[in-house]
Amino acid sequence: MMKRRRIQINYAGNVQGVGFRYTVKTVATGFEVTGVVRNLPDGRVELIAEGASEELTAFRAAIRDAGLDHFISDEAVTWGEAANQFRGFEIAR
Repeated sequence: MMKRRRIQINYAGNVQGVGFRYTVKTVATGFEVTGVVRNLPDGRVELIAEGASEELTAFRAAIRDAGLDHFISDEAVTWGEAANQFRGFEIAR
């Protein structure tokens, strides 16, 4: 079994109020990842996802390829060990 990893990405730009979280959740259905996407009070969107490194890397690229690239001005990425705290992929309110 492949070792699970965790990626946290904080997206900056015009990422709230444009369907960003919904699109990320839709993209997630095509990957073997679990996690959460949520709006942050400062206008950024936070994504936390867990899965195999290759899946997470492909998922990250697919988010941009899904038409969200032009909304993103910056992304801060942090990798770590999976905490196995997610059952599926959710939009947090």
